[in-house]
Amino acid sequence: MKLRTLVGATIGAVGAAAVTNRVLDRQADELAPPLPGESGTYRWRGFDIAYTEAGEPDDDDLVLLHGINAAATSREWRTVFETLSEDYHVVAPDLPGFGRSDRPPLTYSASLYTTFVRDFLTDRNGDATVVASSLTGAYAAAAARDVDISRLVLVCPTADTVPGRRVWLRSLVRTPVLGQAVYNAIGSERSIRYFHDDHGYHDISNLDDETVEYEWQAAHQPGARFAPASFISGHLDPDVDLADLLANLDVPITLVWGRETDMPPLSVGRELAETADVELISVGDSALLPHVEHPDEFRQIVRGRPVEASEPTDADE
Repeated sequence: MKLRTLVGATIGAVGAAAVTNRVLDRQADELAPPLPGESGTYRWRGFDIAYTEAGEPDDDDLVLLHGINAAATSREWRTVFETLSEDYHVVAPDLPGFGRSDRPPLTYSASLYTTFVRDFLTDRNGDATVVASSLTGAYAAAAARDVDISRLVLVCPTADTVPGRRVWLRSLVRTPVLGQAVYNAIGSERSIRYFHDDHGYHDISNLDDETVEYEWQAAHQPGARFAPASFISGHLDPDVDLADLLANLDVPITLVWGRETDMPPLSVGRELAETADVELISVGDSALLPHVEHPDEFRQIVRGRPVEASEPTDADE
């Protein structure tokens, strides 16, 4: 009798999860363009990669590469995209498996993203200034070994997000019903707000409802769980020493750090900058997304202009 009850409860839970998944699928609309500008498609190894570009084609190229999370898209650059296009020809792709780009059920890996960044820069934007956020900073740095770029601007870069690799977790999230239910919880509005409040934003009042809605829609597109399944299980962390990698690049590098972030903290940024012998600029009153919370300062950094108020000082030690 107990076994029958357990089986019945399990079937009921799976059925409820399936119903919930279908309801959420119906609530998700086709994802709107993430940024103002001209939308385009880059065909790469069977993927249609969506990107947005703006600015004069004859201006210097600037490529913006968003970070990785369950709801990641190029909309991360919304506060700086238009104004940077006044000085640059700006291109911002949605990485494979995210945003409006194709999301096939692959087992996504760090090598896939490094190869994508390398090929995208080679085919479309050689000798560009490249701005990359968080984990994608490691991919951009690795790609820079093989591509001519003029400068790297890395925002809170890291090569280590999850300790170890959990194959079981990746497999779980990839399953059709239960995995979709787990992923729906990760990509819920509550989780999105929690992520930003916990380490995305220093001042959560900077997070608007429009951004939360867009990220929720992005997290509920068909195939949305496959790339994040690799991310949360540690399979998107590249097997590189970031300090050694940066130290061996023959390109100007600027690290930009939110002074209040803890993923990773500014102390890690200082150590990375000292070991690799590269420039570090910290932006006060910001966390993982200094370009969102302080767009004016960030634009000055990208443009190579002095940002005296944001320079690290002895008082920050």
